[in-house]
Amino acid sequence: MIGVSQIGVPLMVLAVVLQWCAKADRRHIRHAAVSAGLAFLLSLAINQFILLVVHRIRPYDAGVTHLLIAPSADWSFPSDHATASIAIVAAFAMQGLPRRTIALFITALLICWSRIYIGTHYLTDVVGGAITGVLGAVVVRLVYRENSRLDKLVTQIF
Repeated sequence: MIGVSQIGVPLMVLAVVLQWCAKADRRHIRHAAVSAGLAFLLSLAINQFILLVVHRIRPYDAGVTHLLIAPSADWSFPSDHATASIAIVAAFAMQGLPRRTIALFITALLICWSRIYIGTHYLTDVVGGAITGVLGAVVVRLVYRENSRLDKLVTQIF
């Protein structure tokens, strides 16, 4: 679980980047990859604002759990790992890519569970992060439209 917690999100980001090389339905999958990247960034930015207001100590600081990795210096709510992984999943789900969504969803669930297992988050931190991730993906879906001039420009790169 420690490995999943530490490298899970970077592996998901790598998986999104590799979607750029997809052969089938190239423009649609590239749009999904760009949407996932934007949702990832927007959701984590939203988290930073939440962290300014919500100062929840981590479970290991409260004596609730034992920490299995190095301690974090920031607050517990919401979980950035949950936010990032669920933002990616939600972006792909909203593009109607079921096989990719399922694979990413399983990975995201493992990441979210690992954050609780290793003692860095409460379940509600992970749920809050997941909500933020979905929110970011919804905003991106509403603003960044497939086949818009900007989308055509971006998805034709390389």
